[in-house]
Amino acid sequence: MSDQIKHECGIAMIRLLKPLSYYHQKYGTWKYGLNKLYLLMEKQHNRGQDGAGVVCVKSNLEPGNPYITRYRSIEPNPIKDIFDKVNKPLKKAKRHDTDINDPEWAEKHFPFAGSLYLGHLRYGTFGKNSIEFTHPVMRQNNWKSRNLVLAGNFNLTNTDELFDVLIELGQHPKAYTDTVTALEKVGHFLDEENQLLFRKYKNEGYSNAEISPRIEKNIDIQNILERASKDWDGGYAMAGLIGHGDSFVVRDPWGIRPAHYYYDDEIVVVASERPVIQTVMNVHADLVKEVAPGEALVIKNNGEIQRDMIRVPHKRKSCSFERIYFSRGSDRSIYQERKELGRLLTQPVLEAVDFDFENTVFSYIPNTAETAFFGMVEGIRNYLVDWKIEQIKAKNGSLDDKAIKDILSMEPRVEKIAVKDVKLRTFIADDASRDDLVAHVYDVTYGIINNHKDTLVIIDDSIVRGTTLKNSILKILDRLNPKKIIVISSAPQIRYPDCYGIDMARLDKFIAFSAAIELVKDNGMESLIQDVYKKCKDQENLPKEEMVNYVREIYKPFTTEQISAKIAELLKPEDCRAEVEIIYQSVENLHKACPNDLGDWYFTGNYPTPGGNRVVNSSFINYVEGKDERAY
Repeated sequence: MSDQIKHECGIAMIRLLKPLSYYHQKYGTWKYGLNKLYLLMEKQHNRGQDGAGVVCVKSNLEPGNPYITRYRSIEPNPIKDIFDKVNKPLKKAKRHDTDINDPEWAEKHFPFAGSLYLGHLRYGTFGKNSIEFTHPVMRQNNWKSRNLVLAGNFNLTNTDELFDVLIELGQHPKAYTDTVTALEKVGHFLDEENQLLFRKYKNEGYSNAEISPRIEKNIDIQNILERASKDWDGGYAMAGLIGHGDSFVVRDPWGIRPAHYYYDDEIVVVASERPVIQTVMNVHADLVKEVAPGEALVIKNNGEIQRDMIRVPHKRKSCSFERIYFSRGSDRSIYQERKELGRLLTQPVLEAVDFDFENTVFSYIPNTAETAFFGMVEGIRNYLVDWKIEQIKAKNGSLDDKAIKDILSMEPRVEKIAVKDVKLRTFIADDASRDDLVAHVYDVTYGIINNHKDTLVIIDDSIVRGTTLKNSILKILDRLNPKKIIVISSAPQIRYPDCYGIDMARLDKFIAFSAAIELVKDNGMESLIQDVYKKCKDQENLPKEEMVNYVREIYKPFTTEQISAKIAELLKPEDCRAEVEIIYQSVENLHKACPNDLGDWYFTGNYPTPGGNRVVNSSFINYVEGKDERAY
């Protein structure tokens, strides 16, 4: 993607099912679980670079010993910073001639020698880059079974409602965020479950000391999660640890955010992405399972693994944009889907260049568009195979060797044109200097394009804001002197904000929305903006379940092609000499390429939860009123 879009977040959880001495004997180190956690986090660093955190929970320690340890970091390389801190006590012990390879010593003296680990990678869409908002977050208590650790990839659209519920319960939340709200909501029902069991065992005549282990053994995680999540509106994949050793992962009933797991008789592994588990555990894809929508994977302290349904699953609406851009391309399904997205663009691309292969160069914007590019080129070559057969048949044996060679040698001109350079803008604070350096984010390969004769086709995986296209890519491509530049997006037009964890919350940041507004003005339809604004305002205080997405009416008068043409007009730099055209993927073809992941609200406005309609209307109100703030 040429525009930088942030995503929230990545999770990694490890539950060892054997004593540390087992791993020391079999794998040569008691750090087997800790090492796997590190790998899971490093392999998912694409999902979060604003911060990271890890927690270890120990079992079977005597009272007075710390059994939960957490490190968090917002340093430039947070994973390295965290694991440097984790390993620091080992380096210190080694200097004192301690046998740090002894699992018994480690379990007693090293904070991160445990059986249960939780790691998190954060891309912040709320709360800025503060350690306070970095997961895992904790709720502490002197009773082990009341300690709660939570980390997730989630965004709740109804934080205000949930916050009010906490107030009604008598709580005083320390912050107005969905993270704190979720933590306190789960924590409240964890407390209730503890209290219920305490009374039960007290009535049966057990002493307080006898009651605690019975609570830990019989606490009902399914019941806690079912009660805590019943009012959650949003996308979430959330992992949690309880101080006595139970753990869980829960996924929203629409399957919006991803979560995968693997287990055998030695270990349970959870991560946001399937290929990460495949690589770290060296297992086949078929052995890595998906946490089902509305399901909780629960691992009890005794190692028992349960799959419990805690929310009624809705029609699956897994985020398709996650698969187009954010997920690792090494996943088998995602790789095939991205190729198919490119292949399905073959016909509109060939029509746009008038089937002129001699004077057309095909390329892509690195790096995530590369797979879609392979698919598009494969589609073009398949077209040419049919074309060659037709040409040879049409001549009915009258071709000489040269003519046959000319036909058979016809191939698309495929080149690597754009090369991504260092992110100079990362180190520039003031806007004026940053804008100047954005133009140098990409470099180009010179000497490939025939001046003012060739058409350059370049594919991107998506065009969200268009800022980098306008300020950098189109400018440097124009230096090659093509007759025409055609930019292809393997994703449809992004028209509506996200509210489930991807940092796309403001309508005025979308180039498709800006284009639609310009078309409205060009056609003297300014009253439409006020009509939509009034409809949004009129339902502002309605329950979210009764709200309608009226922002669709802004796009309704225009075809996709009209909006694409206006986008090209808006993004073409003033000094660009080449003609510029932009072609988007269709929503229909998106569904063909990603048939199991139908979450398309970015493109269609069809939000899977009622909170989505509230967010899009609020975003439009903010746009009209000139408010520079998030819609949730």
